[in-house]
Amino acid sequence: MSIGPQEDTAAPAFREPEHQVSPRAVSYWRFSALLGLLPVLAVTIPLAVFLPERPWWLWVLIGVVVIPLLAVAVAMPPIRFRVHRWEITPDAIFTRSGWITRKLRIIPLTRVQTVEREQGAVMRRFGLASVTVTTASAAGPITITCLDADVARQAVTELTRITGAAEGDAT
Repeated sequence: MSIGPQEDTAAPAFREPEHQVSPRAVSYWRFSALLGLLPVLAVTIPLAVFLPERPWWLWVLIGVVVIPLLAVAVAMPPIRFRVHRWEITPDAIFTRSGWITRKLRIIPLTRVQTVEREQGAVMRRFGLASVTVTTASAAGPITITCLDADVARQAVTELTRITGAAEGDAT
């Protein structure tokens, strides 16, 4: 697996990351969004079924809450898939994330303090994992989410190898 191009520069260049997350991320994000919608549906559906007369506010609730949340569950995953990107080079980690507000971050590998691989039950079901890289930065850690589980494992191995060879204390 090629993590990224070999560059020999003092500071990483600000550019777009090369790799997309796993295509299974679309299904995972859609499932997660629908799972988050369950409490709303658990209230709305019984009201719509068991109220003898459907009051006006029920239609407002459906129109203002339920329909937009369903639209987000359908529209958001493919947009996020096109936006979310990542790359690891010998000098830095590049990530781009978001779907409404897009965030591009670069972390020089000399600043890395910890590297974590996380795979919750739902992610495991989809064969996905996330990699979180922590630095001493006030901006906080970055997470590369929804990688294929094997790709995440390789990324952690590569980051550990590169950062272990670097001199300094990552501060």
